[in-house]
Amino acid sequence: MGFGLQFNLESKVWSPTFTMNPFTIRSVTHADVPTLFSLIQALADYEKLSDAVTGSPDQLEEHLFGDRPYIEAIAADHAGQVVGFALFFYSYSTFLTKPGIYLEDLFVLPDYRGQRIGKALLTYLAQLAVDRGCGRLEWSVLDWNEPAIGFYKRMGATVLPDWQTCRVTGDALTAMAQQSQNN
Repeated sequence: MGFGLQFNLESKVWSPTFTMNPFTIRSVTHADVPTLFSLIQALADYEKLSDAVTGSPDQLEEHLFGDRPYIEAIAADHAGQVVGFALFFYSYSTFLTKPGIYLEDLFVLPDYRGQRIGKALLTYLAQLAVDRGCGRLEWSVLDWNEPAIGFYKRMGATVLPDWQTCRVTGDALTAMAQQSQNN
């Protein structure tokens, strides 16, 4: 197991890597976008939400590498194949008055589970949060996903029972945005 740096020719920056034989955790590159998008589709399939994937690899690439990146992602690489990923972005805690990292998705292909890849992805993100001066690392988990809940608890996470996720999308988002105009 070891940490190192790799030079990304596309972005011309050094990125941290985390190597734990036989896989490496690294920042995604432009070349990873099609594979990353297919892993997002596999995650949606696992969560029985395949119909919720409405985006495209082009949109994903723009949000990762465009003029205004909204997200970051790391990949678990095994023998040149991406077998898992974590996609994340900054959040902010007003109570801590510190930024945080919000983990949107973490996924490892079924054939590679049980090999500590998920643990390595979370560990990498925790180290990134500490290095960036963040006050916390947080994410959501579906209440029926007992294997994930157990894994996260073993990693030291607290599953917050008193919080519910609120979400507004599609037509409801448009309607909410227009409420002040109609009053």
